[in-house]
Amino acid sequence: MKGVVFLKKFKIIFVYILSLIAIVVLTIGIYMLIIAVQEKLFVSEEYLMWIFKYPASRLVFIYEIYLFAGFFYIFKKEFREMGTGAYSAKDNFLKKHRRQIIPIFITLNIALFYVIVSAVTVITNSKIIDYSFLSPQGREYNYNDVVSINTGVYGKKLYIPFTHSKGDFFYIIELKDGSKIDLTEVGGVKNEEHEVFIIEKLDSELVKMNVPKVSSMKNFKYSTEHLDKIYTDKIRNILENSQALGWKMLSRRAQCRRK
Repeated sequence: MKGVVFLKKFKIIFVYILSLIAIVVLTIGIYMLIIAVQEKLFVSEEYLMWIFKYPASRLVFIYEIYLFAGFFYIFKKEFREMGTGAYSAKDNFLKKHRRQIIPIFITLNIALFYVIVSAVTVITNSKIIDYSFLSPQGREYNYNDVVSINTGVYGKKLYIPFTHSKGDFFYIIELKDGSKIDLTEVGGVKNEEHEVFIIEKLDSELVKMNVPKVSSMKNFKYSTEHLDKIYTDKIRNILENSQALGWKMLSRRAQCRRK
């Protein structure tokens, strides 16, 4: 008797573990599919890096919720029975309005997929192309359109799940129309180069152009907890790079030209 109970419990645990693994794998698969679609539709060959913009990028986790609900419904007998019992009730809302609800659900999910897929910004050597669900054709900016930079490292503050974590580096540029783009929300990088190397080069150019920059070393130590020194050194360079340094470099170049 005990052996039967043990086997039954083991089977339930085994099924739940397999379900969790399947959910994770399917979520990753959905994410990779979205990335592939974005690259195909929006990313040009001359890109340096492209951004999967926050917060739309986090909406992918809605599909994970769908998967959890689906697996729970399939494998949880009580939940399934509760659902079928509810459908048999005369006054059940879903049964009465399912012809309206199903098309609405499908339409909302098509819209959700569109919002997620179109949340892309492409960075090239000469321009920034910002896509969105309101602007699927993309808005082009040059680097003179960058009006400010805000960069640093997130600290111990509690963040909403799936947003930011302690030690995460951020580099947010604001464009002339008020749009803000965090260059660390990377979708892809050319030649598989780490994004901090590209951001360091872009930061150097923007500082030379005298773009106002706010940076803080306050939480830098947290980035060293999960990144190798080669990357944290680049982050330090970015955070310590200032307009004053940019002015010095420009003045030195001017002096050299005069000579």
